[in-house]
Amino acid sequence: MQWLFVALIFSIVLMGLLFVLVLTGSARQGAIIRGRLEAIDRNSSRGKPGLDLGLVRDELLSSIPTLHKVLERWAWSKRLRKFIAQAGMTMRPGKLVLFCGVAGAVTFKLVDRFADTFYLSVPLGLLATTAPLLAVLWKRARRLHAFEKEFPEVIELLARSVRAGHSFTTGLEMVATDLPEPAAGEFRVTFDEQRFGLPIRDALLNLSDRIPLLDVRLFVTALLVQKETGGNLAGILDSLARVIRERFRIMGEVRVRTAQGRLTAVILIVLPLLLLILMKVLNPDYVDLLFIDRLGRYMLVLAATLQVIGSAILWKIVKIKV
Repeated sequence: MQWLFVALIFSIVLMGLLFVLVLTGSARQGAIIRGRLEAIDRNSSRGKPGLDLGLVRDELLSSIPTLHKVLERWAWSKRLRKFIAQAGMTMRPGKLVLFCGVAGAVTFKLVDRFADTFYLSVPLGLLATTAPLLAVLWKRARRLHAFEKEFPEVIELLARSVRAGHSFTTGLEMVATDLPEPAAGEFRVTFDEQRFGLPIRDALLNLSDRIPLLDVRLFVTALLVQKETGGNLAGILDSLARVIRERFRIMGEVRVRTAQGRLTAVILIVLPLLLLILMKVLNPDYVDLLFIDRLGRYMLVLAATLQVIGSAILWKIVKIKV
């Protein structure tokens, strides 16, 4: 029994190390090439002439032929690749899908071996299957939030560079070299796209595709309108930066006023699970009936389903967009 416990610990540590390696990404050169090819692809999707990159795009889904064929028929594969890029990661969608399957299968087998209950191994296996995807979404949300916080400084730097007499493309280069990530990386891609021949309009539209934020769409729209109609570019950028900072101030006030509601939501979500664990510790025979009896298992599944639905409704109520 002791060697089984050691094997379990070893498997968990090994999965953790593999997950860290996946998150760190692969070669930087491959990411640069992939980004430029996707820029041309986005340009072609808007009706512009471009290269035929079908074979290259298909190969980027997975290096495993069978998995590549499956992902090729999956409509979400391109969106998954987009989410991975927005998270600042360079792995292929096939690697993420494969890692999700391995994590779910290993967790299901380990729990089924040691807990010897099908009703516990299935939910934990499904949870482990979605854990890598949730980690990518969490990293994507953090990166987009970091970009959103840096974005007013980006606009102000562009406004100062234009006011000093530099061109707009020179301002893009200054943002790429003077500001921290992730803003520097995204604007470096935009600067490289227009430097390698992509029109500045399409490079800005690609930026709004890579960063799906309202502030970025407003920024791109304002620049495109100014490019068509003319006007004081520095003044437009200053006004846009002021509007974004004011929105952040209002967002902070909203978070303060909804703090009690968010705390109530957390308590209502966590309380049933804590009560179940506490009753299991204090009176195991009273709780075991829910897991042994068939009707009890149905009640647990129904309670878990209602808990998930209620949690989603609570977070929808307390999450106010500004």
